[in-house]
Amino acid sequence: MMSFARTSMPRQHGVLFCSAVAVLASALLWGSGANAEGEAIKSHGYSFYGDLTYPADYPHFNYVNPDAPKGGEISISTLGTFDSMNPYSRKGRGGVLSTIMYESLLGDGVGGESAPADVYSEYYCLLCESLEYPETKDWVIFHMRPEARFSNGDPVTAHDIEFSHNLLLEQGLKSYADYVRKQIPKVEVIDDHTIKFYFTEGISRRSLIEQVGGVPAWSKKWYEESGARLDESRLEISPGSGAYVVEAVDVNRRIVYKRNPEYWGKDLPFNIGRNNFDGIRVEYFGDENSAFEAFKSSEYTFRNEGNSKQWATAYDFPKVADGFVVKEEIPDGSPPTPAGIVFNLGREVLQDKRVREAVSLAFNFEWINESLQYGLFKQRVSFTQDTPLMATGVAEGAELALLQSLGDVIAPELLTEEVRMPHTSGADRLLDRRNARAAMKLLDDAGWPVGDDGKRRNAAGDPLRLTFLLDSSGSATLSAVVENFMSNLGNFGIDAVLEKVDSSQYTSRERDRDYDLVYDQYAAFLGTGTGLSQRYGSEAASYSLFNPAGLASPMVDAIIEASLRAETREQEQAAMTALDRALRYEFIMIPAWYNDVHWTAYYDQYDHPKDQPAYALGYLDFWWYDAEKAAKLRAAGALR
Repeated sequence: MMSFARTSMPRQHGVLFCSAVAVLASALLWGSGANAEGEAIKSHGYSFYGDLTYPADYPHFNYVNPDAPKGGEISISTLGTFDSMNPYSRKGRGGVLSTIMYESLLGDGVGGESAPADVYSEYYCLLCESLEYPETKDWVIFHMRPEARFSNGDPVTAHDIEFSHNLLLEQGLKSYADYVRKQIPKVEVIDDHTIKFYFTEGISRRSLIEQVGGVPAWSKKWYEESGARLDESRLEISPGSGAYVVEAVDVNRRIVYKRNPEYWGKDLPFNIGRNNFDGIRVEYFGDENSAFEAFKSSEYTFRNEGNSKQWATAYDFPKVADGFVVKEEIPDGSPPTPAGIVFNLGREVLQDKRVREAVSLAFNFEWINESLQYGLFKQRVSFTQDTPLMATGVAEGAELALLQSLGDVIAPELLTEEVRMPHTSGADRLLDRRNARAAMKLLDDAGWPVGDDGKRRNAAGDPLRLTFLLDSSGSATLSAVVENFMSNLGNFGIDAVLEKVDSSQYTSRERDRDYDLVYDQYAAFLGTGTGLSQRYGSEAASYSLFNPAGLASPMVDAIIEASLRAETREQEQAAMTALDRALRYEFIMIPAWYNDVHWTAYYDQYDHPKDQPAYALGYLDFWWYDAEKAAKLRAAGALR
């Protein structure tokens, strides 16, 4: 998925919608935000409220090791296939980390993680050395670093930034382009290293500066000379300005990135203690078992484990016992990704919430966690799980006031009832009989009675048939979870069909929403941003790749719009809590499980900061290689 501004977690952007009633009410509640331009604010970074943790003369980020040695290689694995090194197109399947070469005016972490990773919603100059904007945020000017260079030695100029911005409008994803055209009517190159973006009058200023500051910088010269397009699948790689370049591509087998020894920005405070590995290697495997066996034989050297069965049972091989492989749990301070079984709301049968409720009752988290996942997970209930933004109980205080101000667009239940919580099930057996009885009644009430053959049909005689799309190269544990879920659906009288397809077909069908049910994810959020509209909003719901359910809710739109008009953090937090409440009410997915630690396993040749930042694991970003430890592993025969 493609996005460019860290306005929520992960990076995202989007389009706006709100009813006239909601706009008027939110303006009354939050204030008009109409200020005279006044004197321009000039800074080394940006946050919406103007507060930055790092001063202009910061030497490096607080969590990095500024003396981290440079060198060595880190190697990771992935499952499936790839046929393109252009991740910005709907066509083809992009290679892992194929955005790593490209920087933006405001910096980001390796692999799209946050940088800095110890603060939220703060952005610091990378290709720019400063930015300026009026108090009204009607425009922004970026003053670029003259020393910035693409990997081929060409300077990075304001003309490249303008070109990249326009390329996304002309050849980028439709949902992104539609949003940007409405929000950013004009771009002006003032000189080779100064560029100005103008913002549409009368709209929220939320996320606009970080949006334009997050656009990847592509070489105008290269695109014009090569004739390449952004919307095509290709292995040819345009030069980037980042710390890493592509060294080798072996389609469906591996990709190797190497640190550019001529990287222009290596001594910037933004990069001190970062980009420490000489090489990053990505190995591709057809299935999880072969990938794990390859790790044991040191074909690659780092795993961010996601399989509970393997974490609980498979790390008992000799290299772990001998201390050659480190098994470590590292706290994760980010809200967990809202993953789960997503309903395709474009399917008529799933537009009936009673049907969705009944289908959800086939999911037995308690049995799955105990029987398939070794009791290692917690059940996610919220889109802002375990944060102060998580909705609880009945709405009250500022949250209730916001909801009331939005009028009839808000479902009455949101004002009076407790927030939606997932159902509970018994862990002793897969089919919870109490939930099964409730599901069958819901289906009966929705017009899907059971026939003499045990199958449910509507009044026209059409069977209740649901297909679940699953990537055959994915986790064996996830496959078992889905198979058991489908078994329960069958017991409800639903014709439940599991379609396992290869990675290429899965990507194509997922993009086309060719499924009834799919295991997918949305984005967690710690604050507002226009990216929320692309993830959860109505205007691009029919085609946005970031909205797999196709959610189109005027209520959600109104809350997002109100959040964008918040003028204090307290107002913003109230709106985010209301958004969590509304998304749970709309019931677009069956929430799955989550983990509040990173499960990592790696050959004992890497080190990381003692104080882990909250918002990134950072193993590709600010970990480093210990040559002495690596030599000991080789001497012991633990490494190839």
